[in-house]
Amino acid sequence: MSKRLQTPSQTVGPFFAYGLTPRQYGYDYDSWVDGDMAHDLNESDIITLSGRIFDGDGTVIPDAMVELWLNDGINKRFGRFGTGTDPENRFIFRLPKPQSVDGQAPFVSVVLFMRGQLIHSFTRIYFSDESMLNEGDEVLSTVPLDRRRTLMAHKKGDVYEFNIYMQGPNETVFFEV
Repeated sequence: MSKRLQTPSQTVGPFFAYGLTPRQYGYDYDSWVDGDMAHDLNESDIITLSGRIFDGDGTVIPDAMVELWLNDGINKRFGRFGTGTDPENRFIFRLPKPQSVDGQAPFVSVVLFMRGQLIHSFTRIYFSDESMLNEGDEVLSTVPLDRRRTLMAHKKGDVYEFNIYMQGPNETVFFEV
């Protein structure tokens, strides 16, 4: 892969891609942080979470950077993935499935960085197979009922799938921090 150029004129970056997602920009070394948030766990405790990021026209965004933050009181983990490092422009994370805290639904926090944004975006990933806990979740209940589906990862085979839509009828709910 040839190196992709990046300059400080990018609106949100990542300006220093060689340190955040170097493979995505053609550098021949690994990032300090990757999508493996479960390197020290038993395989039976690990899930795979995968998805793509789509722009308003439904086109896959090939060079976004996705960070996941998990803190459920048991697991405190962080991962980062550049969509340009996967041939299908997906993000792929291996992580422990989050646990419920104080009766709230299990979730993973997402921070999304990409060109064209002035600031990064924040959202959450909930799991569709946790319907009882999802119904009573304090944060999820603030989201209009018809939009909650945009925050749900669905299990397909051995993988939870979660796509992020920046605009349009399937636009993902984003939160202000």
